[in-house]
Amino acid sequence: MNIRSFYKHYHLMLLPGIVLLIIFHLIPMFGVAIAFQNFKIGLGIWDSPWIGFENFTYMFELEDSKTIFFNTVFIAVCKIIAHLIVPLTFAILLNEIRFHIFKRWVQTVVYLPHFISWVILAGVVMDMLSLDGIINSTLKMFGIEPIMFLAKNSWFPTIVVSSDIWKEFGFAAIIYLAALAGINPSLYEAAEMDGATRLKQLWYVTLPSLVPTVVLLATLSIGNILNAGFDQIFNLYNPLVYKSGDIIDTYVYRVGLVQAQYGLATAVGLLKSMIGFILIILSYKIAYKYANYRIF
Repeated sequence: MNIRSFYKHYHLMLLPGIVLLIIFHLIPMFGVAIAFQNFKIGLGIWDSPWIGFENFTYMFELEDSKTIFFNTVFIAVCKIIAHLIVPLTFAILLNEIRFHIFKRWVQTVVYLPHFISWVILAGVVMDMLSLDGIINSTLKMFGIEPIMFLAKNSWFPTIVVSSDIWKEFGFAAIIYLAALAGINPSLYEAAEMDGATRLKQLWYVTLPSLVPTVVLLATLSIGNILNAGFDQIFNLYNPLVYKSGDIIDTYVYRVGLVQAQYGLATAVGLLKSMIGFILIILSYKIAYKYANYRIF
């Protein structure tokens, strides 16, 4: 096979993905014009009156805008920190297991939730946290009054972050397990000859070797600081916890599709996309500077 034939098949393989990208990502970008219009469905994009930046001005005047931006950043940052610490800790502990059958069984069990949709997992979480669920039933055994977890603003962010970790930490640990497998065994042998215990080997060999991976993942996570997880929160939240659980994506859905304020919803979504784009560029520049990571 010559090089021209190779690239021909390569581009044919990419064609379906490119077509889907154009249909679902590029063509809808023309709808951004709605953010600058008093959009009316009957008039359409072409005939709806232009109002400039009035939707953006109105957005910042709303009290809800402060709440949703704070909730989005707070939940996203908590998730980013947890997704760095929990998978790293799990990968290190799993790497210490020498019984390979048990190790593979544990890996399979913790990977499984990643492949289950939030529609299903949210139902499981709501059953566990209901007044008659396993958690409140356990509390009753110790004489503690049942708690309405999903109806309290003080509990909702914790539930969102912890349930997201339960779903994703096993799959996220794959990167750390790969980094652990790449550590030169001679480093451990040298440390052992110097009298280092397993704990000291962990502290002076394992953790320093994982620092570049942690820095890289932390840096790339900056681009997701406005993505708090629409699927998860949409399936878990309710009007009682809007104060602590309503994020940009759920607000756009509710205002745009439920309340039919299409201009305002598009303005909020556009602002989020612009900020996210800037953060992604910034994160890749930082990753290249401190972790020598680059795509192009």
